[in-house]
Amino acid sequence: MIRVLLADDQPLIRAGFRALLELADDITVVGEAGNGGEAVELCRSLRPDVALLDVRMPLIDGIQATRRIGADAELDEVKVVILTNYALDEYVFAALRAGASGFLVKDIEPADLLQSVRVAARGDALLSPAVTRRLIEEYVATPPRPAPAPGLDRLTDREREVLGLVAGGLSNEEIARHLVISHATVKTHVSRVMAKLLARDRAQLVVQAYESGLVIPGAR
Repeated sequence: MIRVLLADDQPLIRAGFRALLELADDITVVGEAGNGGEAVELCRSLRPDVALLDVRMPLIDGIQATRRIGADAELDEVKVVILTNYALDEYVFAALRAGASGFLVKDIEPADLLQSVRVAARGDALLSPAVTRRLIEEYVATPPRPAPAPGLDRLTDREREVLGLVAGGLSNEEIARHLVISHATVKTHVSRVMAKLLARDRAQLVVQAYESGLVIPGAR
């Protein structure tokens, strides 16, 4: 059973998401919060598998809450997914940098919502290749001063190549075709890169690749 925490300052939105999520036999909503501070405390007490956090909440917003959850070693297993009204909300990349596993637009189709929760629960990032490319174009065109990611020097040449392709928005299937290797081999490389860079998920790999300067926005 996938345990979900909902955090949004609008009770009607929380009620709507709860009703949709509990249509699934493998998902249960274990708690609700009206702001980011409550969300962090409930994560500590309830230990949900997935926390769905609205990006804009009073007192402590979704980004601050995500940062606090990510900084708590006891909450390593909690996957944070940001809820936003727009696919390219100005806060999306900041949320990923803070440690979110991805984001969902609030008008998502019910079936897609359920599948997205399952994807997040198993540790995959909620960033389609198309969305990754758009994020890169819109928000990473002027990245901060490059800072080497801890563990970057431990990557093999192949692992650096795979990381660059992940950051470019390619799916595992596309990377396999590009490098002429099997899908299973790509998954192994991605897992090893995540372990060496201490990344929680694929979303953080994208952030680290750009912030370390390994990948340059707009470069071909």
